Amino acid sequence: MKEIVPKLSRVAIIGNSTNPGDAQALRETVLAAGSFEVYLRYLDVLDPKELETVVRAAAKGRADALLVLGNPALNAQRAQVVDLAVKHRLPATYTRPEYIESGGLMYYGTSYTDLARRAAMYVDKILKGAKPADLPVEQPKKFELIINLKAAKQIGLTIPPNVLARADRVIK
Repeated sequence: MKEIVPKLSRVAIIGNSTNPGDAQALRETVLAAGSFEVYLRYLDVLDPKELETVVRAAAKGRADALLVLGNPALNAQRAQVVDLAVKHRLPATYTRPEYIESGGLMYYGTSYTDLARRAAMYVDKILKGAKPADLPVEQPKKFELIINLKAAKQIGLTIPPNVLARADRVIK
């Protein structure tokens, strides 16, 4: 996001504090943001009815960008989340690729296709007699960057060519 929005200094993060995964993602984001001198503001969405209010608060708080944490409550409302980011002209990055398919701007994260392939390898080993407890726990190994140029155009954002060149997929 820092390469797409060079003057990035404030990022609003929306998530749901009742989701344990969001708490971990927020901790990791805070650590990463420190090296970029970016101010983070967490906005809690406990009910989907609060989405409009929360995204409006991000825009009024002069957020330069939006980070949407992936949790079941927000994922179920992804079309609305994407529409609100566009409405408030907030460059947004998402933690699930489905948001980009719904018109969101950018996803950088785990390749779920690669995870599924690797899970199939584990299933194969188990079906061939391996004990699940004997199989190693692995971290994701492949990450992907997906950029939606239509979304960028909607908010008046130009994606630098060097970022586009690194993208695994570009939606035009």
